[in-house]
Amino acid sequence: MAGAVALAVSHGFTLSWTHSVERIEWVENWQVRDGRLHLTQAAIRGSGAGMEPGEGAVLKDGWWIWSPDVSVPALSLAASGATGDGWRLCTDQGCRTPAPRRAEPLILAPCPEGTIPK
Repeated sequence: MAGAVALAVSHGFTLSWTHSVERIEWVENWQVRDGRLHLTQAAIRGSGAGMEPGEGAVLKDGWWIWSPDVSVPALSLAASGATGDGWRLCTDQGCRTPAPRRAEPLILAPCPEGTIPK
């Protein structure tokens, strides 16, 4: 049975993980605006198959950092079982490591303003 966790996010959230094949760290900064999720910055520590830095990326302290122009209504985070600790989700409330089962994706989506799932 799927569950829901409500997070109060005032400044956005950071999503990070280690690529299951390349074993390279990936970090994304997201904001919630206008009922959508907006990717404001992405960074990878190196590059590899399917992990090329985005347009305009700058290398800083071993990280390729860039600002994608991505806006989505929700994120579906699949769990391959090969990513070690899996996804790490950090907000101004602290960090969590959600552990969805291999066949069950974790869905991140903004709640309509003024509502919290029960």
